[in-house]
Amino acid sequence: MRRSLLVLGITLAAALPARADLTHRISSSIQLDVKGASTRAVRVGNNYSISGSGVATSVTAGSSTTADAIGGLGAVTAGVNAVTIPDAKQASGGSSFSFANSYTQGDTVPTAAPTVGAVPAFGDITSESAGSAGTLAGTINTSGAITLSPGTGTGISAIGQVITELTTR
Repeated sequence: MRRSLLVLGITLAAALPARADLTHRISSSIQLDVKGASTRAVRVGNNYSISGSGVATSVTAGSSTTADAIGGLGAVTAGVNAVTIPDAKQASGGSSFSFANSYTQGDTVPTAAPTVGAVPAFGDITSESAGSAGTLAGTINTSGAITLSPGTGTGISAIGQVITELTTR
């Protein structure tokens, strides 16, 4: 009796289907990008700097002279400051001294709004030409091999990816 139950159990087990949760996913993509022309314009501001030792400074305005004045930035017209640069002389003959003075004139503020394609005459400009798609192309074949052909010029990018996922439970 035991033997026949064993044979019956083996026979039933062989007849039942095998079960397994199996998931397989393949995802592929290509991104081709051609950027347009761009320009970045940054207005340079006004800057005045003075430093020194062992120096006597003065500023003359018209017929009046002011001793121990260091000059500087004045009134603003269209975004550009007026500047007063001092006269400097060694305070004591034969003594050591140092003196430095610098001025950067800022860019003029435009009076009208810029038009498309126009670039203001600012001191800090970066410009990039448009890319050309030309031979820009990409393919992914059924085996997952990626082929990317670059375009020409600046502002071109080509990205390809294949993701394969296999999950068993």
